[in-house]
Amino acid sequence: MATLQGTPVLILKEGTQRTVGRDAQRMNIMAARVIAEAVKSTLGPKGMDKMLVDSLGDVVITNDGVTILKEMDVEHPAAKMIIEVAKTQDNEVGDGTTTAVVLAGELLKKAEELLDQEIHPTIIARGYRMASNKAIEILESIAMDIDVEDVDTLKKIAATAITGKHSEYALEHLSSLVVEAVKRVAEKVDDHYRVDEDNIKLEKRQGGSVADTKLVNGIVIDKEVVHPGMPKRVKNAKIAVLKAALEVKETETDAEIRITDPDQLMKFIEQEEKMLKEMVDKLAEAGANVVFCQKGIDDLAQYYLAKAGILAVRRVKQSDIEKIAKACGAKIITDLREITSADLGEADLVEERKVGDEKMVFIEGCKNPKAVTILIRGGSEHVVDEVERSLQDAIKVVKAALESGKVVAGGGAPEIEVALKLREWAPTLGGREQLAAEAFASALEVIPRALAENSGLDPIDILVELRKAHEEGKTTYGVDVFSGEVTCMKEKGVLEPLKVKTQAISSATEVAIMILRIDDVIAAKGLEKEKGPEGESGEEESEE
Repeated sequence: MATLQGTPVLILKEGTQRTVGRDAQRMNIMAARVIAEAVKSTLGPKGMDKMLVDSLGDVVITNDGVTILKEMDVEHPAAKMIIEVAKTQDNEVGDGTTTAVVLAGELLKKAEELLDQEIHPTIIARGYRMASNKAIEILESIAMDIDVEDVDTLKKIAATAITGKHSEYALEHLSSLVVEAVKRVAEKVDDHYRVDEDNIKLEKRQGGSVADTKLVNGIVIDKEVVHPGMPKRVKNAKIAVLKAALEVKETETDAEIRITDPDQLMKFIEQEEKMLKEMVDKLAEAGANVVFCQKGIDDLAQYYLAKAGILAVRRVKQSDIEKIAKACGAKIITDLREITSADLGEADLVEERKVGDEKMVFIEGCKNPKAVTILIRGGSEHVVDEVERSLQDAIKVVKAALESGKVVAGGGAPEIEVALKLREWAPTLGGREQLAAEAFASALEVIPRALAENSGLDPIDILVELRKAHEEGKTTYGVDVFSGEVTCMKEKGVLEPLKVKTQAISSATEVAIMILRIDDVIAAKGLEKEKGPEGESGEEESEE
């Protein structure tokens, strides 16, 4: 609403809510901080879990920052922006999602204190950006190079990501599985490793305990053999991977065939049978004794396959088809007429096994598998789901460490070191940006503080001890939450990839700056369904 010579002029729609200036900034900062506070207690090895219940009553119990935020039904737009930070962190490096969100919340808290001192948001934003660039520079200078062939170091990196989650009591076992799986699928390109984590399949099944989780040098598929007459176990398997259906194709164009004689119908049926038999004969001639098909397999084709002693699985997912081909070295066949023995993959054993209460097909003993499976076991559905999330994080951090070859100590050590160096650097800026850079340094200390709080330690004592250690040049000293002491995290084996920290700082800074610069929130009124003449919403019109 505005007035022109005393006459009111309606600019925005009726019902539109508008918040401007400091009120808008305060509301956005508060919403972002609420989200950060929600996940803060999950940080670290002694962090607590959250139980999230959706509108249908489905329950998720997790310690994983990004999972908590994805499952929360959030309305406020600034809060949604904070959740995007966690998603970005998860997609990029897998771990550090809680760190990124808590840091973003603390940066906004410190910014609010500066706003109260009448410092303009753009000055705070500029100071934060400069401090963020300097922080990443400091992190890179204190990062340690690791030998990517050193399996023990990689296990420590995986263990750091898994610690604090449900699967912690099988820590050693799971860390070994993750490192072995990543090393299997890693490809060396010009002295650098490349890892596609999609080639590590996580298949979960309730039953047993977390310690029963195992690595399969091949692929496990949640399917069963299509015909009871087929072999359930094939040694020295020659595997055909098909994208084509083992069915008689329908014609592309609409056609009508008129039959005047029962003999003609019999010829039609015989021709179909002949075509299906020819398909199976082609497979048998090529030497295939196992078939994985992305599409359907006709009942008659199943009979012929069983007669030929071929194990077949149908309707396998596209992603699984690609993984099978990578694992056993097969070519994906789209036209059966051109199949040769060179197109087949090899495995020592293909077998249908009962795992838990369902049957699964195992492809094991692939010669040089470029795709592997981790079969996750656990006492309940929630445990299995949480172990899967832990392993996804661990796989991504080992990948990040392999690809960059650089790590930093964990336990709040890098944050304290960066905060210390930023405080020394801030006075060189001059101007009000110096205050923002100092606020940035203070905000970084929220991570070791939260680690101490979540472990029942006194955060003030811990911070004082940490600062003292880092003043003495002990750059790898952090909080040992189990002993309650400040000690060398490198010796304790608490290591994180450099990329986890740099990504967390850069994405938290960017979202904090974006929220800070908003001084006007214009929210449209929610659209209401237009009522029909009978008071109904005109559903009949939309029915198909």
